[in-house]
Amino acid sequence: MIDELKHPIAPTDRPREKLQQSGVTSLGDNELLAVLIGHGTRRASALTLANEVLTTARGVHGLTRLHLAELAHVSGIGPVLAARVLAAIELGRRTLLTAARERPRFRCAQELAQYLLPRYGAFPVERVGVVLLDARHRLMSTRLLSVGSIDASLARPREIYREALLAGAAAVVVFHNHPSGDVTPSRDDITLTARLYRVGVVVGIDLVDHVILADTQYCSMKEAGLLG
Repeated sequence: MIDELKHPIAPTDRPREKLQQSGVTSLGDNELLAVLIGHGTRRASALTLANEVLTTARGVHGLTRLHLAELAHVSGIGPVLAARVLAAIELGRRTLLTAARERPRFRCAQELAQYLLPRYGAFPVERVGVVLLDARHRLMSTRLLSVGSIDASLARPREIYREALLAGAAAVVVFHNHPSGDVTPSRDDITLTARLYRVGVVVGIDLVDHVILADTQYCSMKEAGLLG
């Protein structure tokens, strides 16, 4: 590692000054994170700390899957800066959640993914939820049912259809994220989808899809021919 105290960065190349002179889009991922971190330590500059954080996260998309403790464990970050970084990530996520003037209507898996990904796609643990729809497949509400460990979830068909029955929903979309970033359905995912479909037939509520989410990617069980 280059000792940046002995080899300082030129003023025009410092992230904050670069942002002021050339605009925010001119900064790389590490430079944006360095601006957020704000200052370095006696050992390393803010840019070096940013690089170490990105290495820990395995890239900028991995930041969304880091726990507070993992981020705080990076040398020079600590709990205060870790909280600042995670707050900025969540704020960025929320900027994508623009309120719709009308209830959205979902006609295909891509439209579902566009709605679900910024809300539930990138988290460090598995989260299971259900989208409740009316007879025209317009959004009624979205319910998060469980937050589990990385390889296990707590949601069962009973909880999923209970929410639908209480809300008077005509159809549902079940979703969950894969913290690994791989949207390939597991054997358990396929088995759960089959169970959900059978229960839906019995209770008279249409299972429109089961969508697996990960960062910017998704897998539709309906598109994959695995819904029934």
